[in-house]
Amino acid sequence: MPRLGVKHAHPERYKWIALTNTTLGVFMAVVNSSIILISLPAIFRGIHLNPLTPSNVGYLLWLMMGYLLVTAVLVISLGRLGDIVGRVRIFNLGFLVFSVASVLLALDPFHGGTGAIWLVAWRIVQGIGGSMLFANSAAILVDAFPTEQRGMAMGVNQVAAIGGSFVGLIAGGLLSAIDWRLVFWVSVPFGILGTIWSYVSLRDNGVRTPSRIDWWGNATFAVGLTALLVAIVYGIEPYGSHSMGWTSPLVLSSLAIAAVTLTAFFWIELRVEAPMFNLRLFRIRAFFMGSFAGLISAVARGGLQFMLIIWLQGIWLPLHGYSFAATPLWAGIFLLPLTIGFLVAGPVSGWLSDRHGARTLSTTGLVIFALSFVGLLAVPTDFGYPVFALLIALNGVGGGMFSAPNQAAVMNSVPADQRGGAAGIQAAFMNTGMVLSMGIFFSLMIVGLTNALPPAMLRGLTSHGVPAPQATVVAHLPAVGSLFSSFLGYNPLKTLLVSPAVAHVSAAQWAVLTGKRFFPGLIQDPFHHGLVIVFVTAVALSLVGAVFSALRGKRYVHGGPAPSTGAVVAEMAEVTSGVPGEPALEGGVVR
Repeated sequence: MPRLGVKHAHPERYKWIALTNTTLGVFMAVVNSSIILISLPAIFRGIHLNPLTPSNVGYLLWLMMGYLLVTAVLVISLGRLGDIVGRVRIFNLGFLVFSVASVLLALDPFHGGTGAIWLVAWRIVQGIGGSMLFANSAAILVDAFPTEQRGMAMGVNQVAAIGGSFVGLIAGGLLSAIDWRLVFWVSVPFGILGTIWSYVSLRDNGVRTPSRIDWWGNATFAVGLTALLVAIVYGIEPYGSHSMGWTSPLVLSSLAIAAVTLTAFFWIELRVEAPMFNLRLFRIRAFFMGSFAGLISAVARGGLQFMLIIWLQGIWLPLHGYSFAATPLWAGIFLLPLTIGFLVAGPVSGWLSDRHGARTLSTTGLVIFALSFVGLLAVPTDFGYPVFALLIALNGVGGGMFSAPNQAAVMNSVPADQRGGAAGIQAAFMNTGMVLSMGIFFSLMIVGLTNALPPAMLRGLTSHGVPAPQATVVAHLPAVGSLFSSFLGYNPLKTLLVSPAVAHVSAAQWAVLTGKRFFPGLIQDPFHHGLVIVFVTAVALSLVGAVFSALRGKRYVHGGPAPSTGAVVAEMAEVTSGVPGEPALEGGVVR
């Protein structure tokens, strides 16, 4: 068989081939994690499912979070598997799995709950493909690029990763307005192109470490993290007379299972010869501090997207005359400054980090990120757009300044034969952080709405003719329904009040109650109350992340000197030194 010229390209050319492949893979995977958010109203209409029915809230949550859950659970295992059998092999398979799942999602033959289950199931399979792409892309880049160019390469990749999440919002708005199935079809040509291009052009030039698969570690990690994320999903849903489900037996038992199995996982990983989650990497100060700064920033950033979508779709756009049907598309368009800020700052910061290190850039980025939340706290719910655009652009700049330098610094700090596992850990932290963020931020917002929304809704409804007994029932329905209505761009009052005759109001009063401005005007003050709680939490998390980033030490590439993570970690290193296949640690210096 003749040799394929692209696959055997000169290293100087090959590194750009690797960059285009991994950027396409990561971009496609992340676009699909967000494209569905903006398309949910059209998807629910397409399969004839009422998203406001309480029993359907679970479908909505699993469509949003199932993909992220699977990605978070599998990326470490698949990254470590890439270290063993080949990163390119796993990466190529990821394109294929992703493409097949996209086709089957678009061909959903069912309606109602069955149609929703089909979508959830194939989104999970799609998440497996996304995990394969996520877990190995950073390691393939580090294998292909020299040390002095990795920050730039990571910057481009990170722009694709996080910028893609906002491109997905716009694409979802455009495509779902035509046909909801296009939301899934759009991935197919890119998946086919990526599958062929990566198979023809990528070569596995990383360091292989033949070893056994850590089955017990994989099993306990998968069960533990899945149980934790299941608890988060169902903790957001109402339970009995409670506005959330954190006291339900399912959530409490899931949290207990998560605690037991994750404890067992860490115990196993400290004792097996070839762990899937190499805890010894956390002895490296640059890896330890950068990883936790990334996790905390992911928690701070993940919920932002959802809060901004709710703010725009449910309140600001209807108040400014946009129909509820048009709000998904325009929400994506009005969030463009956030994307642009990240697209500008990411590559530039990555390039600068190649020359000056990551600590100053990443730490400053998280401080700017925190300040943007402070600014958003200061603007009213019905804001002037130029100020809002400036603040979200600043948020994007801060995120870009942090992400690319931090990712490059973390990957530079690990041994060559551990890069797949290290990349998996970073991807797991990012995706777990986003799922945790949704759980935390949605819960905080629901707490704020539960206290402030009922009296506001009761006053608003009775002032427009709805009888007090009926208004009281509607006002005290779980706040999560109003929150998801805003998220989906729905006015729920038409469903809750049924008709003018049932609501005992005149035609004129009905027109006001179900019009563009009444519900957004009703919810804006309670929503702002919840938003204050959410953004104050985001500020605190961002500043904690900045502290971790500042403590990473000077620029460090594995093989050179690095200070230890502290006396306790140094003692752990002495106790566990000499493990086969692990770097020796002497006095906090990785040799």
